[in-house]
Amino acid sequence: MKRKGNINVQTENIFPIIKQFLYSDNEIFLRELVSNAVDATQKMKTLKNIGELNSDISKLRVEVILDKDAKTLTIRDNGIGMTADEVDKYINQIAFSGAEEFVNKYKDADKKNSIIGHFGLGFYSAFMVAKEVEIISKSQQPNSLPVRWVCDGSPNFTMEETKKKTKGTDVVLHISDDSTEFLEESRISQILNKYCKFLPVEIKFGTKTEKIDDPKGKKDDDGNVIKIDKVSDNIVNNTKPAWTKTPSNLKEKHYKEFYRELYPMEFSDPLFHIHLNVDFPFNLTGILYFPKLKNNLEVQKNKINLYSNQVFITDNVENIVPEFLTLLHGVIDSPDIPLNVSRSYLQADGNVKKISSHITKKVADKLAQMFKKDRKDFEEKWDDVKVFIEYGMLTEQKFFDKANDFALYKNTENHYYTFSEFFEKVKEPQKNKDGKTIILYTNDKKEQHSFVKTATDKGYEVLELGGPLISHLISRLESTNTDVQFSRVDADIIDKLIEKEDAELSKLSDKEKEKLQKMIEGQLDKEKFTVQIQNMSVTDSPVVITQSEFMRRMKEQQQLSGGDMQMFGAMPESYNLAVNSNHDIITKILSEKGKKKREDLIKQVLDLALLSQGMLKGEDLTGFISRSVNLIK
Repeated sequence: MKRKGNINVQTENIFPIIKQFLYSDNEIFLRELVSNAVDATQKMKTLKNIGELNSDISKLRVEVILDKDAKTLTIRDNGIGMTADEVDKYINQIAFSGAEEFVNKYKDADKKNSIIGHFGLGFYSAFMVAKEVEIISKSQQPNSLPVRWVCDGSPNFTMEETKKKTKGTDVVLHISDDSTEFLEESRISQILNKYCKFLPVEIKFGTKTEKIDDPKGKKDDDGNVIKIDKVSDNIVNNTKPAWTKTPSNLKEKHYKEFYRELYPMEFSDPLFHIHLNVDFPFNLTGILYFPKLKNNLEVQKNKINLYSNQVFITDNVENIVPEFLTLLHGVIDSPDIPLNVSRSYLQADGNVKKISSHITKKVADKLAQMFKKDRKDFEEKWDDVKVFIEYGMLTEQKFFDKANDFALYKNTENHYYTFSEFFEKVKEPQKNKDGKTIILYTNDKKEQHSFVKTATDKGYEVLELGGPLISHLISRLESTNTDVQFSRVDADIIDKLIEKEDAELSKLSDKEKEKLQKMIEGQLDKEKFTVQIQNMSVTDSPVVITQSEFMRRMKEQQQLSGGDMQMFGAMPESYNLAVNSNHDIITKILSEKGKKKREDLIKQVLDLALLSQGMLKGEDLTGFISRSVNLIK
């Protein structure tokens, strides 16, 4: 008997509310309906396991059937099914307290994704794309009658007994005129691939082509051969992805194969992986892969996919894992993460914090294990992962503490050290007169070759510290190790960078130094260069151009963090120009009587210093070449 009624919802029409407020992306309807169908099959397994069901569960499946001619999309399962009473309970009783309250409570964009999770409205997401929805269901309960339910998106529905040979549920969507994209096979394939690729029940997708006689010769009650739909279909999912398996049952090739399945367009293999498998105090499985990063922070994020019981939820996990881990690729699956709530709630949720901390610990433990197990191999991988590790050290205190044991620093001779190893090596020879150990570094040993050579000729060690994060990292290391100071080799002359008690004496008197300074300043841009007469070794260069470590580092940090550059950007580039008071050429300049020759000598040594820093260009470079030729002649 056909029964008509009103859905228990106090709105004139749920259709526009669902369209506007459920999800901003209407393709989510298919995920919700297929997930419901999968749940219906999983309930079969549960009932079978507890002895309340005798049905065969060996061929459980979900089918998605597209009929472009009829303008329908059907989601079919052979799961638990529903009786008329269950349809009435689960479909007709939507406990909205009123449209106005509903709209006001969830009007914020940040809360849109919470609605299905709070109200169990997965089924009603169908009305985002359908003008009419049918449910045809037959329960697995013995002697139950099939039921057909129809609704056009208003609170009005009809429900009646119907005919259905197989147990389970069909949800038939009559696609609305403004959603015809969901009648395209390619569009449905794309959505299924995105959301349903790893569901635990076989998902078939097919397009209906024609009706054929039942190959088993089955007949209806009137003796006519039953016609069934001919559907060209294919299986769209892998029901047992690698992360659901026990790690001991997987080999390296299996992890690489799964990486290819996740990222078919990636052309290089990951460096290594971490398999997550936790069941207490929360449930968490997954596989994280380390891609090659080099010195590039502009890598594509959103490569970690979040699943809940193998249902894809999102590729934006920045509120669930620490930000530095978003540089990784892979899968996280946890039913304990609240999926449809605001970001502020996620950040405060206790389970999310525990999961985030656990993943950080697992990553740190994996890196420490690799370092201890095969240091040489770890060193070979270091340049490909150091940006990731440095990023983690800067943003997560717990990771910083653990990473101190395996983070590496390479010197200009290509030898790798942990920070403590390197500190032990240089703490005495590179200690200055104030008791601080100076760690020298270069960010480009070719460009700063003369400075590196000067330092190494004195027996000092120089680290190679490049990349976008290094200014922040060395500041962090200095704040943690107060007896250490980092200085780039071109920040000053070497005897000032590591100032000892037995400093060089000057050949020049104070009066000669004052005279020399005026001579040099007369041929320089005073706003750009600050002249300093320094007591250096006779073997050092006559003039050396350096840049303040403090100002350069502050500028680099401001640029990286996108801070207010007004203070630094408005300042012109400024350099120190150290004049070696003990060099023979400087002595010659002071003693030269001819003004023109003296000015040419000064100009020549200044240009040599500029040339060594790549700062001599244009007309000045042309003049230097011409002057050099004349000096040779």
